[in-house]
Amino acid sequence: MTRSPVSRLVVRAGSLEFRNPVLLAAGTAGYGRELADVVALDRIGGLVTKAISAEPRAGAPTPRVAEFDGGMINAVGLANPGLDVVCRDHLPWMASSLPGTRKVANVVGSRLEDFATVVAGIEEAVAAGRPAAGAVDAFELNVSCPNVRAGGTEFGADIRTLTQLIEGVRRHTERTLFVKLSPTLGDIATTARAAVDAGAGGISVVNTLPGLVIDVESRRPSLGFGTGGVSGGGLLPVGVLATWKVSRAVSVPIIGIGGVSRGNHVVQYLLAGATLVGVGTAAMRDPRAPERILDELDRWCERQRVESIQSLVGALQWPQ
Repeated sequence: MTRSPVSRLVVRAGSLEFRNPVLLAAGTAGYGRELADVVALDRIGGLVTKAISAEPRAGAPTPRVAEFDGGMINAVGLANPGLDVVCRDHLPWMASSLPGTRKVANVVGSRLEDFATVVAGIEEAVAAGRPAAGAVDAFELNVSCPNVRAGGTEFGADIRTLTQLIEGVRRHTERTLFVKLSPTLGDIATTARAAVDAGAGGISVVNTLPGLVIDVESRRPSLGFGTGGVSGGGLLPVGVLATWKVSRAVSVPIIGIGGVSRGNHVVQYLLAGATLVGVGTAAMRDPRAPERILDELDRWCERQRVESIQSLVGALQWPQ
């Protein structure tokens, strides 16, 4: 018997069930409340929050975002109000207003111990009960951040540092830890395997690619910081390839991210091995994009007679 449009899009990522595989990617949806009036948050599978750091971060100088022919470049600098404000002002809203939508807290830091501090603080707020109970289902650790004690090297670029970071966080939570990796890593599969060995329960791939866009009239960078992270359609094949590589190296759930603007883009990520798929730049350009992507995805499943979208995960048929 053919499953209903709602049930056939349900996916499981470890111990968590999602109503569908579509997530709003980190940095594009605030903490949910910012988009509540323009995005149908009760339809998407989940959202990954804006960055949360131990202390408030002012972020990069303006302008922070610029478009170019192939997508978007940004240098927001992980601006956020800090752990205390998030726990006080945002977690209660997330708990009360998004009951059926999975919430993944994106965690950043400048030092190794920052990640554990944020996760421990959120767990303490959630454990205290109302109004924050139920605010967070999982964490995403952005290990693409520069480690200030290592001369700015990304946390994820050094296996020993990455292992220490994950082990330190794991002591403070039993929730799934998705570790978000950069597409610039030399061997992303090996890094993913090391992350899982250290206690990660999932992998997110990929973060933005570093780039530079120049305003030729002023002869200056288009961004106030100079360089930035490239996102948008051009990142799709990069993210799909990284997902495929990681899926062959580990057996944990994968969040595929990069360049998603259509339902068939979600299918590409699923076939490559992702269980969940993040939508970022497309939703910033058109807040209705996540709903449209879901509708396209459902119609594709109907045409293909797919009864459970979970069956697509890792079903890529590689040429012989």
